[in-house]
Amino acid sequence: MESNVKASMEEPCIVDRGKTEMKKNVGLLSGTALIVGTMIGSGIFISPKGVLEGTGSVGFSLVIWGACGVLAMLGALSYAELGTSVPQSGGEHAYLMFTFGNGKYRIGTVLAFLYDWIGLFILRPTMFTVMTLSLGTYVVKPFFPTCVEPPQLPVKLFTILAMFLLAALNSFSVKWATYLQNATTFTKLVAIGIITVGGIYNICIGKTDYISEGFQDTREDPSLIAIAFYNGLWAYDGWNNLNFITEELKEPEKNLPRSIMIGIPLTTIAYILCNIGYFAVMSKEEVLISHAVAVTWSDYMLGVVGWIMPIFVVLSCLGSANGCLFSTGRLCFAAARDEHFPSLLSYIQINRLTPMPSIIFTTVISIITLLPGDLSTLIDFYSFCIWVGYGATMTALIVLRFTEPDMKRPYKVPIIIPIFVLLMSIYLTVSPIIQTGRVTFFYAILFIFSGLLVYFPFVYWKVEIPYKNRVYNALQILFQVASTKAD
Repeated sequence: MESNVKASMEEPCIVDRGKTEMKKNVGLLSGTALIVGTMIGSGIFISPKGVLEGTGSVGFSLVIWGACGVLAMLGALSYAELGTSVPQSGGEHAYLMFTFGNGKYRIGTVLAFLYDWIGLFILRPTMFTVMTLSLGTYVVKPFFPTCVEPPQLPVKLFTILAMFLLAALNSFSVKWATYLQNATTFTKLVAIGIITVGGIYNICIGKTDYISEGFQDTREDPSLIAIAFYNGLWAYDGWNNLNFITEELKEPEKNLPRSIMIGIPLTTIAYILCNIGYFAVMSKEEVLISHAVAVTWSDYMLGVVGWIMPIFVVLSCLGSANGCLFSTGRLCFAAARDEHFPSLLSYIQINRLTPMPSIIFTTVISIITLLPGDLSTLIDFYSFCIWVGYGATMTALIVLRFTEPDMKRPYKVPIIIPIFVLLMSIYLTVSPIIQTGRVTFFYAILFIFSGLLVYFPFVYWKVEIPYKNRVYNALQILFQVASTKAD
């Protein structure tokens, strides 16, 4: 360590970048598992009723699940072009910086910072919190069998414990984090396979009363259909996670698009089959009132071995939360490396070569998000803001086609695809405001632009915080982390 690290009381330690950069440990299997494992979370097992509420019928809900998969696929293919053309970790941050960051007015820097601002304080912590909270609920539920909902205190304590365990694993080893992702992805697919086979068995023996309802009672209210689409897209979110770790992906020009082309269709098929499995066994009314559809389904179909399904749900939540933390740590790392956040967050653990400070930061913000308990408002924030980010990224791809026509593009999508996704992102951000008029969305807009109050003093004018370097040095010694900037 002494030969690699320079330390003083006035300057943060610096380590040779070549010896401390994160390694390419993620291959095609792990990349696909990250996409599938993050997308398939608790929602499909606990409460897929949001889509059903908006559509009103079995048939139309299956159509919406498929349509959401198609939109996720188109968005991910557009991201694959950006990820192979701009092979940097950080997802949207990297693409906005590359596309707009060199102009006179630094508009790209501002856009990337605002994305980082909402991403690291709302979007990613909310996703991580929801996933781990579902895990905590299922771990605690067996200890309170007579309660409809288990007490919040033990649920939140187990949730925080799960956050700490995942943070420790991701700080300790990239390989072990990917092993966990691969294993939990397999268990999710097994659980969906059990539900699908059970449903098909019911259909084969003639129990088709519920599934045969088809498009009966389909709702025609456009606002309700939009809400159904919103709920479906929430279940698919995470399709862009692989773009956050491009620098750790082996042969990204090949494995990024391949992982997407395998992972998202697999998830779409799994979601449709899982819903068919539910509707072959349960009525629409039972699906709508159930607090945990997969567990209710297992009570009907698995009998004395029904206890296995809650275990699958816990493992599903664990894998989704692990994938979310894994990718969020890389967004935080990339934002700090470009001086949008404290540079300490771009430091790497010198023995483990993991972005430990960014992982710890994400965990702390997620715990703060968890404590108030009002996740519904945060989820509204999330759904609105994430599509603002997707729209900005589609704009970046379209702009690059004109400003950098000769740019090397190992993978290229027809221009109509990002244009269509951009139009959908505009619809999904404007539609809720027009249809509901809820003040939540105006608060989201205010929060986005409040980031400018941080950007100008600390990023643009680079106001120095007193004793910053002394604090950095103390934390470097404590966590054994160092900068990746060249001396």
